[in-house]
Amino acid sequence: MTVSREVELEGHIIDSGMMQSCFGIIMDLGGSFSVQEFDIGRHKDEESYARMLVEADDEDQLQSIVHELHQHGVNPSDPKDATLVPAPDDQVVPHGFYSTTNHPTYIRHDGEWVEVEDMEMDCAVVVEDSDSPRAYTKVLNAIEEGDLVVTDETGIKVQPPERPRDSSGAFGFMQGGVSSERPSESTIRKIANAIEETKKEGGKVMAVCGPALIHSGAREDLARLVREGYVDMLSAGNGFAVHDIERDIYGTSLGMDTESLDHPRHGHKHHIYTISEVIREGGIEEAVESGTIESGVMYECIDNDRPFVLAGSIRDDGPLPDTITDAVEAQNAIREQAHEADMVLMLSTLLHSVAVGNCLPSTTRVVCVDINPATVTQLLDRGSAQAVGMVTDIGTFVPILAEQLLSED
Repeated sequence: MTVSREVELEGHIIDSGMMQSCFGIIMDLGGSFSVQEFDIGRHKDEESYARMLVEADDEDQLQSIVHELHQHGVNPSDPKDATLVPAPDDQVVPHGFYSTTNHPTYIRHDGEWVEVEDMEMDCAVVVEDSDSPRAYTKVLNAIEEGDLVVTDETGIKVQPPERPRDSSGAFGFMQGGVSSERPSESTIRKIANAIEETKKEGGKVMAVCGPALIHSGAREDLARLVREGYVDMLSAGNGFAVHDIERDIYGTSLGMDTESLDHPRHGHKHHIYTISEVIREGGIEEAVESGTIESGVMYECIDNDRPFVLAGSIRDDGPLPDTITDAVEAQNAIREQAHEADMVLMLSTLLHSVAVGNCLPSTTRVVCVDINPATVTQLLDRGSAQAVGMVTDIGTFVPILAEQLLSED
């Protein structure tokens, strides 16, 4: 005896490959399907609709298939209200709680769809039941006893990003994937156009930076982008800030002169001397105000009131007073910052790119640039499927991007 469930797909389900993926999921998991209704959009801006009957040998198999389909934006034809269960204790979620994707999500409550706020992956959904109900994500360590947590997958609607046939405009090239070509001005021009479009729409651009950006000599160009308002906020680690400030105070980055490539005598001590000087001042802002720091990315962030988050790691020397050493506190700061970003440039840092990517909804535009293709691939594999990857030297990419953006000013 078989069991079945009626589901529906809608949107640009053909162009985005959504329908083909769903057929594959059903067959790979041993189920079968029949398409009961199929309306095809006949113009570029028209969406399509399909209604299917999914069949399986038993309820467990059917539930597994429906779960996988749900992650791709397939929803039941007859939605019911979401199941809400109170959290039994602080930081404890009910069994079978719904673990989020990073796609726009809606919860059905009292017969109405409520959009989930602050969307990100691997969270629980909490609903405030009132005259005007709210639904929002919470990380597990933020759950409080009594929170109404969404469990199972009933009454949940997910909308993955689509790929419409009309991909023109500044963001038309941002369809995901990895480019292993050498840096070309045409590709970087498209990224510059996307930044300009984001700014025209009143959006915010965040840069996620690794120390290699400083070592490669791109520091001054990124500082110009911060100063001119093309980068609104910065997320990095202790090392990035240390080597940026070291370059200002000693003319070196990790002990090496980034212009002559010489290693000055005792240059290997410069980074720890830099940390000591900033600690003595009381922090980066105080060091800027006193004149100890006179240039660079961190200087421009302070001078132009661009917020930054420096998240620490177990490897950090010092660290700088501004570096957040508590992992949960740093994660919360990154999360708060990431939720404000409309476009993110991930520049030569694997760990911070993945960390920030985990906090972003799939609607946020992401460009990841790294000389190592594994960085870009891992970011996409971790769930940031909306990211566009460019495999190239960061020391070439940032100066060309700055030239493209600033030459018109």
